[in-house]
Amino acid sequence: MAKPTIAGNRTGRKLGQRVKNKKMKASSRQWLQRHINDPYVQRAQLEGYRARAAFKLLEIDEKHSILKGARRIIDLGAAPGSWSQIAAKVTGSTDDDIRVAAIDFLEMTQLPGVKILQLDFLDPSAPAQLIEAVGGTPDLVISDMAAPTTGHHRTDHLRTMHLCEVAAQFAVEVLGEGGHFLAKTFQGGTERDLLNMLKRHFKQVVHVKPASSRAESVEMFLLAKGFKGRQAEPDVTEA
Repeated sequence: MAKPTIAGNRTGRKLGQRVKNKKMKASSRQWLQRHINDPYVQRAQLEGYRARAAFKLLEIDEKHSILKGARRIIDLGAAPGSWSQIAAKVTGSTDDDIRVAAIDFLEMTQLPGVKILQLDFLDPSAPAQLIEAVGGTPDLVISDMAAPTTGHHRTDHLRTMHLCEVAAQFAVEVLGEGGHFLAKTFQGGTERDLLNMLKRHFKQVVHVKPASSRAESVEMFLLAKGFKGRQAEPDVTEA
């Protein structure tokens, strides 16, 4: 996988552009201004990715080699689909031989080689539908899920961590031996029980913050490598 370095502006668009629409709220104008001047946004447009998030996955793979050899991939919280684009490419997935399943409650435009489910991952039927859609045992589960924000930091944190925990449990239940799991989390917020569970089932568990993740963002990614197979739960003996 080519290293996703950002070497200046390759789009021909000038950086440092200002948004002059005075009817917009100042916060909205600042967000839009930052967005259009973001070199990762510009490179995503140049290279045909649906979102700058593509480079987060590519940078993580550059260091940790989680895409190499992947045959089937499940993408959780997939909209708008940049991770699924990469997944389809590395697996060689086609419409005649689907090897990538993506799920999001938001609508997604169809992608070649990707089976898209417009469904909440917390729906009880979602896991079985994903396994059926991907056509076999996945060797990589990736999750960029985050709960809709409420503006209350603690609440938003807990809701997104819950999604991470559910995604991790799903990965442990469906991955093939040697597979990997990658999920969005937040700095300083991964629960001890979740980490212990992943360490029991995987050979290596690390936190990663790729360069393409904005510096001011508290997001990080939890990576569990080398699935050992589902391990028995430890006995809990009362004192």
